[in-house]
Amino acid sequence: MEDEILQIEKSINCLSSIGGFLSSGNEYKANTMSITWGSVGYMWKKKIFSVVISDIRYTKEFIDKGNTFTISIPYGRSFDKAIDLCGHNSGRDVNKEELTGIKFISGKVVESPVVDGCNMYYECKVILKQKVDVNSVNPELNLDEEENGYTMYFGEIVAQYLRE
Repeated sequence: MEDEILQIEKSINCLSSIGGFLSSGNEYKANTMSITWGSVGYMWKKKIFSVVISDIRYTKEFIDKGNTFTISIPYGRSFDKAIDLCGHNSGRDVNKEELTGIKFISGKVVESPVVDGCNMYYECKVILKQKVDVNSVNPELNLDEEENGYTMYFGEIVAQYLRE
């Protein structure tokens, strides 16, 4: 249990400082977006990864359709350029695998792929999707795209694994 807590702590520290990939889709069509936020916790007797996504994000369409997503977190800086490009380009307009050189590979449990070469992976099944009322968010946060709204996803972590 202590090792698992240390892995979670390291992955969240890397996610918030380096970034990672939130991916959804299937072996035929998938998309990823860069994230530097998320939360690992325990609710409803389940391990949970929660994340808030702008309603205009292309990846959101995949999550809503398939009800699964993955988080792929690198522990080093080798993905910096790919994370930046995925954060500034929509999968509606470009093929992110071709643009960035990342490679999707099958996850262990869910249909959504993971990004090959990362160190920590979370595979999640959506158990709650909640629209965020932007009027109730502290204005000091200066939310981008607030006119389009946000959705919060609670994903049950059905697989969590480390690749050193």
